[in-house]
Amino acid sequence: MTRLAYLIPMAIFAILAAFFIVRLEDVKRGEDPKKLDSVLIDKAITPFDLPPLPGRGEATGLSSENLKGEVTLVNFFGSWCVTCKLEHPFLMRLKELKLVPLHGIDFNEPAEKGMIWLAQGGDPYDRVGSDPNGRVVLDFGLTGAPETYLVDQQGVIRYRHQGAMTQEVWDAEIWPLIVRLREGK
Repeated sequence: MTRLAYLIPMAIFAILAAFFIVRLEDVKRGEDPKKLDSVLIDKAITPFDLPPLPGRGEATGLSSENLKGEVTLVNFFGSWCVTCKLEHPFLMRLKELKLVPLHGIDFNEPAEKGMIWLAQGGDPYDRVGSDPNGRVVLDFGLTGAPETYLVDQQGVIRYRHQGAMTQEVWDAEIWPLIVRLREGK
């Protein structure tokens, strides 16, 4: 019995040490330890049809059909999300540049809150859908907010960025991928 009492903690320590060493090697290779891989990369988006936010002058919101035909970005946000507020000025600059269609999905809040937030802070989106119950969030496999997805011309998810989009992320990861997708590569 006393022998087993020593072996169990040692086995737990060995397992934890192995996990730590593997993660440390990932970091050495330049992988972000906070980044979660998405099983939805290179998969077609699940069909959806969301109502619009009130006050935007749109008769329709955002559907999966709006994400086909050209490379687009889909940004998930909420007025409750502090990091979304930090990301917002960059999204407004993207709107001015008109480099790629940018669509938004306001989630986990009443549509009126998202409408008020965009009215106060500016609206960077071409189309916005309201997902108050988070149904589409589950279909996209969201892990937090904000989160941005790059969807190709066929409606296939090609990239996911977790957290606030920045100029550095745009220049290093998103824009080069948009160019390659537009060129058919």
